[in-house]
Amino acid sequence: MKKVIVFLLFIVTVGFGTQKEDAYDTGEWFKFRIHYGVVNAGYATMEVRDAVKNNKKVYHVIGKGYTTGMSRFFFKVEDVYESYIDKVTGNPYQFVRKIDEGGYKKNQEGFFNQSSNKVVVKDYKKKTEKNFSIPENTQDILSAFYYLRNHPNIDKLKVGESIAIDMFFDEETTKFKLKFVGREDINTKFGTISTMVFRPLVKSGRVFKEEESLTVWISDDNNKLPVRIKASLAVGSIKADIDAYKGLKHSFKIKS
Repeated sequence: MKKVIVFLLFIVTVGFGTQKEDAYDTGEWFKFRIHYGVVNAGYATMEVRDAVKNNKKVYHVIGKGYTTGMSRFFFKVEDVYESYIDKVTGNPYQFVRKIDEGGYKKNQEGFFNQSSNKVVVKDYKKKTEKNFSIPENTQDILSAFYYLRNHPNIDKLKVGESIAIDMFFDEETTKFKLKFVGREDINTKFGTISTMVFRPLVKSGRVFKEEESLTVWISDDNNKLPVRIKASLAVGSIKADIDAYKGLKHSFKIKS
């Protein structure tokens, strides 16, 4: 279950949007509550700040995930992910990954050169530096969220159609693929919210029951925020719900 909790702490950061107008801006912040059955397993937060990289003003995105309450007795998770994103292209300049998952630790930084399709990864714990070739417009795990929120094709998808991007994570590039399955109104602590429903394709095996075991509900408005995530596991299921938000660029549409 530990790997699933860690995965959900950051899959909640996957949202979708349209390129007609940016879906987010500096000052946006939101929090998710992750629970396994009746147990409150942890929280994940996302925040957008301003910064400067390569003499350009960029977005500095900070994602944090951590277990809480009784869950910390079984496994302690304290993760921080950061990304510096070009405000025009949406491509990342740099990522930061500092994780502590039950004693398993990583402290890495990645530096993208999008013009030469390369990324340099510095591992401060192992004291190594590696170079990797990447496809054009490759995202890191956090920049992928914001890139997709401004993607021109999300609102044009028909039920059953998919969209994919290249994402660099854990020293390899993978296709992050999402299938649109329809629209649904769901009840939240804030009221009823209209959503778009997606299924990120995941590998079946010991953790997930099958390839489409993960479902993501995204607010069907100009923000395109993740509202709920559910994962069917080999044993039981995990659900994450939006718990708090502020600084949204657009009004958050609540039906009732």
